[in-house]
Amino acid sequence: MTDMHLDPSLREAAQSSKAWPFEEARKLVKRYPDGKPGGEAMLFETGYGPSGLPHIGTFNEVLRTTMVRRAYETLTSGAPTRLVAFSDDMDGLRKVPDNVPQQEMLREYLGKPLTAIPDPFGKYESFAHHNNAMLREFLDRFGFEYEFVSSTERYASGAFDAALANVLRHNQDILDIMLPTLRAERAATYSPILPVSPKSGVVLQVPATVVDADAGLVSFEDEGETITHCIFGGGAKLQWKVDWAMRWVALGVDYEMYGKDLTDSGVQSGKIAKALGGRKPEGLIYEMFLDEKGEKISKSKGNGLSIEQWLSYGSEESLAFYAYREPKAAKQLHIGVIPKAVDEYFQMRGQYPAQAPDKKLGNPVHHVHVARGEGVPETVLPVTFGLLLNLVGVMGADATKEQIWRYLGQYVDGADAATYPELDALIDNAMAYNRDFVAPTLARRKPAGGEAAALRELDDKLAALGSDASADDIQNIVYEIGKNEAYGFENLRDWFKALYETLLGSSAGPRMGSFIALFGIDNTRRLIAEALA
Repeated sequence: MTDMHLDPSLREAAQSSKAWPFEEARKLVKRYPDGKPGGEAMLFETGYGPSGLPHIGTFNEVLRTTMVRRAYETLTSGAPTRLVAFSDDMDGLRKVPDNVPQQEMLREYLGKPLTAIPDPFGKYESFAHHNNAMLREFLDRFGFEYEFVSSTERYASGAFDAALANVLRHNQDILDIMLPTLRAERAATYSPILPVSPKSGVVLQVPATVVDADAGLVSFEDEGETITHCIFGGGAKLQWKVDWAMRWVALGVDYEMYGKDLTDSGVQSGKIAKALGGRKPEGLIYEMFLDEKGEKISKSKGNGLSIEQWLSYGSEESLAFYAYREPKAAKQLHIGVIPKAVDEYFQMRGQYPAQAPDKKLGNPVHHVHVARGEGVPETVLPVTFGLLLNLVGVMGADATKEQIWRYLGQYVDGADAATYPELDALIDNAMAYNRDFVAPTLARRKPAGGEAAALRELDDKLAALGSDASADDIQNIVYEIGKNEAYGFENLRDWFKALYETLLGSSAGPRMGSFIALFGIDNTRRLIAEALA
């Protein structure tokens, strides 16, 4: 935890900040005006179902929750907090994810707890352990402060036994809440308790009758035989809405956000928590990330983006920046959003130092870096990511990183990896993005109509410029040529589109003055000559 978010000027501005993490944190201040009894830490929770590989949506929930946690600490001058990342790894595997190996092997384990299923990747003791490790690896990489809690460990160790006995004592109350929400067919077999079969090891979806709540005994049908079974010590788990409510009460959870698709589930779990003698946590209901087709991202489908994909083409901070913005609005999450997110992050980071405290708290970069337990860096990069992508594109897929640095060094004083380590990492991202998504689509076209004459004038004007011409000087020349009615452009947009398509091979591109200044006048004249040839 950094002292940044406890700065007095920021703390004062936070009391009225409209940034959503502060609006969420104020719910907790209202809930406990004097803090939790006995100085107990405010408990934040996130949930993860390791039935599939973790995706950005999973990371997003931990990130956003951490942002609310830090906002609460700012409002309360550092009141104690904890964050639990809870893995539902005792769930029975209901379907085999599309994006994992050994599909046939996994089908043999349908219905069994995720921690009782072999790892199809052959690296860990179970499928759940593999997916849990992937999640923790990234959360650790990003620097989150959290406590990992395994559902299997809690059930098996007996840590939930008292809470399970409480569920059994309120079994009918829970049925009264749940049965009216279910279809008749589902209601006929519904039970809050999911016994783990002592015969097959499968998590059973069968009606269970409470025999002795305090002893944890229930009876149910298992392979044609009625048996009495103790649910303590991992002998059962709960239906997930009941499980959710049980752990809210057992762990004392104060805050948990969840997706819009779980809105109704949150209502039912809140009622169950009340029946168990507890209280539903505060929380934000956020909109879902969508893939390029506008479909919800799914662990089992593996659509959307993986964490590794984003980090191949953009920075960690840009990912957090994208996740921060407008949590109540649905957003597409695909490869194409990365370059813009990278540049917007650096743009807003550049604005941060000169901003007033209230503006700083409304700037996404504040929350990105406070979530990581650090201050906002003041380094300003000499080129944008978009400009870097275009530079890499025209240099060609065969260009090496060393060549790119040598090139940048000609036009940016002191440009090297030691001075700009972030830019060094972005060059790797730009090279990967260009190789995988840009280079295969580049196709320069021949100038048409008045475009050739406009390019010749641009070449003449560039030839007359001195070596000290600024990006603005060049941009003004480009503008004037595009406004010349003799060339037939209906608007400047058509002129810029022609430049991008004839010189860069793309339908979109950078601010041309900045690009030409970076790429060099002589090199740009070479592109023009190639286009006109």
